[in-house]
Formats: sequence, structure tokens, C-alpha cells
Amino acid sequence: MFRPTGFADLAGKRVGIFGFGVEGRAAAARLRGVAEYIVVDDADGVGDDVLVTDHGGLDALATCDVVLKSPGIPRRRADVLELERKGVTVTSALNLWLHDTDLHRVVAVTGTKGKSTTTSLITFFLESLGQRAQRLGNIGQPPYDPNVDTSEGWLVLEVSSFQVVDLDIAPRVVVVTSLGEDHVDWHGSLEQYRHDKLSLTRAPGEHVTLVADNATLHEHEAQIGGTLRYVASDSTSLASSLGLIGEHNDANVAVALAAAATLTGESIDTVRAAVQQRASEFTPLRGRLTLVASESAGSATIRYVDDGLATSVLPALAALDVFSHDPVALIAGGFDRGVDYAELAEALVARTAPTTLITMGNAGARLSDEVRQRRHDLVQHIASSMLEAVQLARISLDTGGVVLLSPAAPSFDRYHNWEERSDDFTTIVRSLVS
Repeated sequence: MFRPTGFADLAGKRVGIFGFGVEGRAAAARLRGVAEYIVVDDADGVGDDVLVTDHGGLDALATCDVVLKSPGIPRRRADVLELERKGVTVTSALNLWLHDTDLHRVVAVTGTKGKSTTTSLITFFLESLGQRAQRLGNIGQPPYDPNVDTSEGWLVLEVSSFQVVDLDIAPRVVVVTSLGEDHVDWHGSLEQYRHDKLSLTRAPGEHVTLVADNATLHEHEAQIGGTLRYVASDSTSLASSLGLIGEHNDANVAVALAAAATLTGESIDTVRAAVQQRASEFTPLRGRLTLVASESAGSATIRYVDDGLATSVLPALAALDVFSHDPVALIAGGFDRGVDYAELAEALVARTAPTTLITMGNAGARLSDEVRQRRHDLVQHIASSMLEAVQLARISLDTGGVVLLSPAAPSFDRYHNWEERSDDFTTIVRSLVS
């Protein structure tokens, strides 16, 4: 079977682009003038000349030598496996880009939570050392987009579990921030998700694997490849200087320091000192424990916190831990992808500070049931819109506290992405507060 090891190998081949979102459009731009290609998407009306999977698109892909699959299409979906049975090579544009790139300049960051923040931190830390670096992948533009110049500097690549399964080569440094439960519907099971998540660490290519020093990752050490280094959480309060909230960010800062030191050959102390001098210049990511607004009425103060990037259980647990002593009205739920909400429910019922749960969508309904099975007196509300959710949360905190959007679920039932959901929350909050 033909197996390309870079975009140049596609010259003279018939190529299919399966999925025409951000990644698919970037792949099409990269292929123009290189190879003949067709575009297929599951949805109808995506664009001119885009075939629909169930209406001739799959048959067209079967005539290709290579199919570049977008991350949103599950690797083990029946039609993908059928293409491979017919002798079609299924890979990804990101995989081809890695084969084309100087891997010594690349660090790949993955993890159930913390990968976006850590990608931003590594980039900032390298810049603090006076070096050029750019954020790529999930956090920014696809690195194979012709409009992105990757010819110089360090390339800091955020990689999701959807993407790692299509990668058969590892860069110089691989970072794993955490390992929880997520995307069970896409991967098929929790065990498969964790196996897939760690697969990049096992990919060929000499590399260092920097792993946060926590119990779950130790338990899965047999599945971790590369030259393994556990990294203990930073204890110098650097995260606080950078405007990051929560103990989990001490772990993110630590692996980012280790990554920057590994890439540059500088000591961790040298990196930390350079970062400390510029810490006030760092801008934390929106949607990650971001304070949107505060309002006061007498002695009561309500803080509105956007943690919309928390689309799985693990980051939502971390957010609750940050506000463990504050009254909290948690807005949670969204698209149901089958994750287990038992741990989040246990955390909610174990809280001693006043707690209200406002749920949305099918995932919210399941979380609500899990909580109700454990504790009937925890106040719960069902919201039909973000406006209603914020209003219910606000009313519940008559003595002050935190309105926390930390959904523990994707947004796809109501929104195109988490950014749109966070924007809705932010707009509503600022309107109500003003």
C-alpha cells in the first residue's frame, strides 16, 4: 500500500480530503498545485464541489490513492475502515507536515486538560528567553496552512486525542499534561481513549516525553514511550505571577518550564528567571477560569468566571477545587458524548460551601441524575438557555459567591464551538452586570 511521508509524495496521486472544516480547508490550500484532490464532508451544503459522504462521497474517496482525514471523523468509523480495506491509505495532513518538518524544532503538547494553557506557556517561556516561537495546532492555525510560516523558530503544537491517532512520527519533545476521561464516544471506551491519547509518546522518532507527575499517569506508565521524565509541580508561585488560578496550573507551569529548558538547553532556573521578569506580559487564555465581571450589592460580591474551555470532567473538577471555600452556582452540561459523570457528581455533593447546580442539554441531565442519586437536597435547576442559566445562578447567590461556567461537556448541542458558548456567557453576564 502506498504510504506518503510528506506532501511531495502526493504529486501525481489522487487525494481525498475527508472533512471540510478548518483542517480540511487548510489541507486543500496546501494541495493546490501539488496534487489532484476531491473534498468530501458528512454535511450537505458545506461548499461548492464538496461531495456528501452518504451521497456519492464515500464512493469517490474509494477511488483515491490517499485520503487525508480531518480530526473530527473517528479513526475507527466503519466507512474509514472500509476505505482501508479497499487499499486506500488514510492519514492526516498533520502527519504529512510532521514528516516534512525539522522535528528538532517541534514540541507537541497533549493531555485531557491543560494542553491549551501549556502550549501558550511554552511559547511565552521561549519568547521570554529571546527566542522565536509560535503556537500551532488545536490552539491556533493548522501548521500546514500555506499562510503559516513555519520555516524558523520553535513550533509549539497542541495535539488533541482526535489527531494523535493519525500520527506515526514523534517530534523531539512530547508533553503530556494529564490523563482523565474524554471523547469516549469518539474513541469507543475510556481504555481506548487513554491508549490513543498516549500513542504519540510511543511513535517512532527519538524524543523526550515530559509527563506531569500524578498518580493516573504513573498507573499508565507501561503505555508511555520515549525517554520518560516525570515533572513535579512548580512550587515557586510562578503560576500566580502569570495570572493563572488553581493548583493544576502549577503542574502546567512545571512541564512548560521543562519543555523550554529541554528545547533550548538552558537550565530550568534560567528559564524561570527570564519568565518571572516578563510575567506581567502573559495573557491567560480566555475560557480558562477567566474572571468576566464582578458585582457588589451591600456586603455581597458575585464573581462571574468563564471556564468554558472545560469541556470534560477533569478540568471542571479542577475549577471546583479552586473555589472549594466559596459559594458556587455551577453552570454545566451540553452535548452528551457518553463520559462518566460520577466523579463530578461526587465532588459536587461533597462540597461544604453552598452549591447550586444549573444544567443544560443532555449531558447536564445525566449529571443532574448522578447528583440526585447521591444527594436530594442539593439545589438544582434546569435552564433552557444561557440567559436563563446565568439568571438562575445569579439569584441563587444572594449572599455572594461565584457563578462558574465549567460545562464538563462539549457545546455542540447549541453552539458551533466552546468559544461561541463562552462568548454567549460573557455577553450575557456583562449585560446583566452593567
